[in-house]
Amino acid sequence: MGTVDLLRETLTSPMVLAFVLGVVATAAGSDLRLPEVVTSALSSYLLLAIGLKGGVALSAADPGELVAPAAATLGLGVLTPCVAFLVARRLLSLGPVDAGALAAHYGSVSAVTFAAAVSVLEQGGIPVEAYAPALLALLEVPGIVVGLALAAGAVGSARRAAVKEALLGRSVLLLAGGLVIGAVAGADGAAPVDPLFRDLFLGALTLFLLDLGVTAARRAAGLRSAGFGLLAFGTAVPLVNGTAGVLLGTAAGLSVGGAALLGVMGASASYIAAPAAVRIALPAANPALYLTASLGITFPLNLVFGIPLFTALAHAVA
Repeated sequence: MGTVDLLRETLTSPMVLAFVLGVVATAAGSDLRLPEVVTSALSSYLLLAIGLKGGVALSAADPGELVAPAAATLGLGVLTPCVAFLVARRLLSLGPVDAGALAAHYGSVSAVTFAAAVSVLEQGGIPVEAYAPALLALLEVPGIVVGLALAAGAVGSARRAAVKEALLGRSVLLLAGGLVIGAVAGADGAAPVDPLFRDLFLGALTLFLLDLGVTAARRAAGLRSAGFGLLAFGTAVPLVNGTAGVLLGTAAGLSVGGAALLGVMGASASYIAAPAAVRIALPAANPALYLTASLGITFPLNLVFGIPLFTALAHAVA
C-alpha cells in the first residue's frame, strides 16, 4: 500500500474520525464529553488488552529474535528525551525544570497512538510483529527517568518518588501485568477472554479517541499563550525522534510495519504515565507547556500524519 493510500486509510478510519468529531464538537461549543469514570475504565481496559495481546505473542516467540529489537527500543528510550531536552533548552529557552518535564513526556510513549497505528497498519495490509506490545512496555519508563534526571532542579527525594510512580503507576502495571498474564496463559489459555479483549478492542479505542479529541481541542486553546515556539517544538521533535525510531527498528531487523510502528512510538508523547511522575518530581514545571505540547499538538499530528509518514520512511530505508 502506497503512502497516499495509507493516508486515506488513516483519515477514513473510524478511530480518527471519532477523534475529529471530538475536536469539531468542542470547537463548536458542544458539551460533548465522556464521564471521567468511563474514560478511566477505557484507558485501563486498553492498556491491559495491549499487554495481554503482546504476552500471548511472547509465549510463542523465539527469545533470540527479541534481543536486537529490545536493545533498539531501549536505546530509543534514552535518545528521545535527550533530543527533547536539548531542543526545549535551545528553541524555547526553557529552564531545566520545564525542559525536563517536556523531555519526560516526549521520552515516554502514547499507548493509544500505538494501538491506533497497529490497527491502521493491519487494515492497510502491513503486518507488524506480534510482540510489538512488549516493545511498547519497554519504552514506557526509560524516557521518564531520563527526563527527570536531566531536570537538575528536581529534589532528590521527589525524583525517587517520581521514579517509583513511573515504575508502579497504573499504565506500566497494566501493560506489564498484561504481558505476564498473556505469556503465562498462552494462546489457548487466553482464548476464553478473546471476545472481551480482542473483539471489543477497536470499539473501545474509538470511544476513547472521541474523548481525546475533546481533550486535545481544549489543550490546543493554550497555543495562544504558549506561542509559535511550542508549536514548532511539538512538530519538530516528533519528526526527529520518529525518524530515529524507524532507523533503529530497521537496523534491528524489524519488518517495514515494525520499523514504522517503532517510529510512531518514538514520535509520540505520553499523557498518562508522564504527567503523574512529573507532578511529583517537578511540581514547579508548567503543565500548560507539557500538556499542550503532548496532547494538543503532537498527539493529533502523529495520529493523522505520523502513521503514513513513518511507514513511507520505513519502506524507503528497508
